Amino acid sequence: MDERIKVYDEKMTKTFNNLLSEFATIRAGRANPSILSKIRVDYYGTPTPLQQIGNITVPEPRILQIQPWEASMVKAIEKAILTSDLGINPSNDGRIIRLVFPELTEERRKDLVKEVKKKGEAGKVAIRNIRRDANDYLKKLGKTEVSEDEISDLEDATQKMTDKYIKDIDKATEEKSKEILTV
Repeated sequence: MDERIKVYDEKMTKTFNNLLSEFATIRAGRANPSILSKIRVDYYGTPTPLQQIGNITVPEPRILQIQPWEASMVKAIEKAILTSDLGINPSNDGRIIRLVFPELTEERRKDLVKEVKKKGEAGKVAIRNIRRDANDYLKKLGKTEVSEDEISDLEDATQKMTDKYIKDIDKATEEKSKEILTV
């Protein structure tokens, strides 16, 4: 790959990876520890990621279990989960917190699929914006020392790169939608 467009490929890769991590936070009826990745707990005055405060396990397909390193953190973790947008009430036995994920209704599944598709479209728009930036850069380059043929080749390479990422986003969106709709 040409060094002049490599930076745009890296930006597209970051955009795609970011989209995948957003997809991971959307729950599909199964307990998945990555759902908790955005939750911050007040740990002695410092907002700390939940994963750094305790051990998160999946003892059953629809249950997440959080065992804090310090028993005194149970209340703080519960508070952080309640104030998040998870919509799940934690229960605890004084040492361990359990999150039981209810079975998703068909309507909720359809809403989640819409959300996935919306995020997928936003990802494709971001990829196209990166392509536009790359093409603007190539046009400026064309006014200086680079031949029109070379610019044309670089624009083709940029378009192929864009098409590849758009296809990848469509595929990831489709897979996540299927996962959500599978009962």
